[in-house]
Amino acid sequence: MTPTPPVAPGNEREVLTPACLAFVVDLSRRFGPNVTELLASRRAMQTRYDAGYRPRFLPETRAIRESAWAVGQLPADLRDRRVEITGPVDRKMIINALNSGASVFMADFEDSNAPTWANVLDGQANLKDAVRGTIAFDDPDSGKSYRLRGTPAVLMVRPRGWHLVEKHVEVDARPIPAALFDFGVFLFHNAKALIAKGTGPYFYLPKLQSHLEARLWNEIFVHAEGALGLPQGTIKATVLIETLPAAFEMDEILWELRDHAAGLNCGRWDYIFSFTKVHRNDALGVLPDRSQITMDQGFLRAYAQLLIKTCHRRGAHAMGGMAAQIPIKGDPAANDAAIAKVVADKRREVVDGHDGTWVAHPGLVPIAREVFDAAMAGPNQLSKLREDVSVSESDLLAVPHGTRTEKGLRWNLRVGVQYLEAWLRGVGCVPLYNLMEDAATAEISRTQIWQWLHHAAKLDDGRAVDAALVSELLASEMVSVRAEVGPARYDGGRFTDAIALFERLIFSSTFEEFLTVPAYELLLA
Repeated sequence: MTPTPPVAPGNEREVLTPACLAFVVDLSRRFGPNVTELLASRRAMQTRYDAGYRPRFLPETRAIRESAWAVGQLPADLRDRRVEITGPVDRKMIINALNSGASVFMADFEDSNAPTWANVLDGQANLKDAVRGTIAFDDPDSGKSYRLRGTPAVLMVRPRGWHLVEKHVEVDARPIPAALFDFGVFLFHNAKALIAKGTGPYFYLPKLQSHLEARLWNEIFVHAEGALGLPQGTIKATVLIETLPAAFEMDEILWELRDHAAGLNCGRWDYIFSFTKVHRNDALGVLPDRSQITMDQGFLRAYAQLLIKTCHRRGAHAMGGMAAQIPIKGDPAANDAAIAKVVADKRREVVDGHDGTWVAHPGLVPIAREVFDAAMAGPNQLSKLREDVSVSESDLLAVPHGTRTEKGLRWNLRVGVQYLEAWLRGVGCVPLYNLMEDAATAEISRTQIWQWLHHAAKLDDGRAVDAALVSELLASEMVSVRAEVGPARYDGGRFTDAIALFERLIFSSTFEEFLTVPAYELLLA
């Protein structure tokens, strides 16, 4: 095991203690080969998708879907999750989120965090302080002081996905899987402290594509609990259903994790990305503008309904999706319109039967809570079984209706490049045009452009999307962005790198599975 020299030396000494390193090295040696095998299985399955095969309900696991069983009992502090806030693991954000009035705060090492070594180590140190109630931050710019107060939100942690590695730590001359590093370090330092406070080590698991990936997580949980002397079932996990294949295996995913399962979540932005990726070679699967892909139609409506029915049948929470809006200062009309969208979205979720929802900004916590309080008298809606719901394979594959427009193409270019530029500067959670964006935004943007180019999709004005048009619009949008952010900020940032990578991704004849993989190399450089 060789840790790379740290960016944040103080936090490296605090976080990477010899005992902690021994624990994560053990996880990597035991389970790293399994991660490699699962990633190979993903690639093989995508090859089948490219040839025309589509996800389906697995005949070999039919007995699991049709038999009666339930997940393990939920801890007391996870029975009411009506409003959850998510965000990166920087110190100020953690304090604000825990103080926000939300039921749960999901600290995100994945889509909201650009994984510089400093961000990763600082995030672990920050969470260690948060668990012990000692976290504090004095803002040198504003002079404001931030401390925990009252009853903080319950803490959950999202490690990075299976597809990512942590190159600053090598085990047997190979980078450690980032998921094992994030999970292992947090669990080692905080599991017993959390239990002593009456809570526990709770996680969100991202980007799973099959029940076999859930099985691996369960094996890791069982081993980690034994190694740290924790009772079996102490770890609880909620799985983000944010890939199309996983939507066909929701029962099986809960089954594999059943003693550790707390629920499933509608990770809808990454779900759109995954739907596009699965259909990338299918001209009939070309999507309209992403602004027209809404939760009330097509594959999104089907999977949200099925998720609620599946979870409640198994005694697990069905968590709703993200409200990415940010309160708009100085424009009451625009702010009212944004809040109205949030209210409508959350009302749909609670009426459908979701047990809670996500927001990205503390200002939205009371708004989402008011909607859920009005329609959900108890701590959850597990008794709402939704036996009226029947979702077929074709429902989960239904392409939503809509148009493709120049405006939509420009928006993908403008927002995708700006997010990627911020990520390359080490900022993973970015406010853009009154929305809080994370890596899913850039993934949707570049994937949709690639798909439109690959199939020469027609815009609503009859023009085919080709390289010349995209290049022309990209240049135009970057002129506008430079004027918006200012020449000094634009020229002094990483726009050159971001544009070059974005162009490489959208114009390539082959599709890059995750943009954060090549972007990570630039981030380290």
